Amino acid sequence: MPFEATAFEGLCIFTPEVFYDDRGYFFESYNQQVFAQSGYAIQFVQDNQAFSKYGVIRGLHYQRPPHAQSKLIRVLRGKILDVVVDLRPASATYRKVFTVELSEENKKQLFVPRGFAHGYAVLSATAEVLYKCDAFYHPESEEGVRYDDPDLHIDWQIPVHQRIISIKDQRLPWLSQLPVYEIW
Repeated sequence: MPFEATAFEGLCIFTPEVFYDDRGYFFESYNQQVFAQSGYAIQFVQDNQAFSKYGVIRGLHYQRPPHAQSKLIRVLRGKILDVVVDLRPASATYRKVFTVELSEENKKQLFVPRGFAHGYAVLSATAEVLYKCDAFYHPESEEGVRYDDPDLHIDWQIPVHQRIISIKDQRLPWLSQLPVYEIW
């Protein structure tokens, strides 16, 4: 089975079967039937792609309900540390952090259900990240959590003096300042 459950309800790692030969490789990066048969009946409506250089930290972002998004994240080139924070108050992992390394080599993908803040750090010289979303971007619903929130204790694996963070992300609130959304 290509789906690896995590301790976080609904959050899983998808590792596709890759077929190699002397020409290179082939794999299905997403198949709606395979996902549905595994309990992930998602209808993706938007793909986003980002290119970043070493040291870039993006996030932690989310959209508040009713415009929350589930995401399927993968790396086309390079390597990232993918990070999520569970913001679902009814969850056993509420306010806990999950990290996984995603790379072009391991071809792992992270499925992130609604109710998580998401971000990543670029660990290679450059990285191209592609993620599918099940809801459209809604600027008025965009929110986030500071990447360096002391309550989260995230090891971004990037030395502090080499971190590249947007002004927008530096101004995000602390976890303790976020409203609690009961329904995701």
